[in-house]
Amino acid sequence: MGTRDMAARHVCALVLLIAGTGALVLSAVGLVALPRPYQRLHALTPASTVGTPLVALALAVENGPGRAAVKLVVVAVVVAVGGTVTTMAIGRATAQHEHLLRRDSPE
Repeated sequence: MGTRDMAARHVCALVLLIAGTGALVLSAVGLVALPRPYQRLHALTPASTVGTPLVALALAVENGPGRAAVKLVVVAVVVAVGGTVTTMAIGRATAQHEHLLRRDSPE
């Protein structure tokens, strides 16, 4: 692999890392700034669906092809899917706790 390929891969990884870190920082600021639980859930969703997967992909790109990159991509997918499901479950539990939904409601 040539120097030019490594430099391009490094720049791509750096862009992904900056984007992912930016999403994580914005989510953290939203978590601190927003007063209600539902608003906080909206602020945290980008951290799990965008921020963490972008950081994992940046690490995978920086590592290059191989087992480590595959593992990092799997982690990114699991975090993105798991974060969405967890956000939905927390929102539903909060709505039930605040008596906005009946316990037996399918919604």
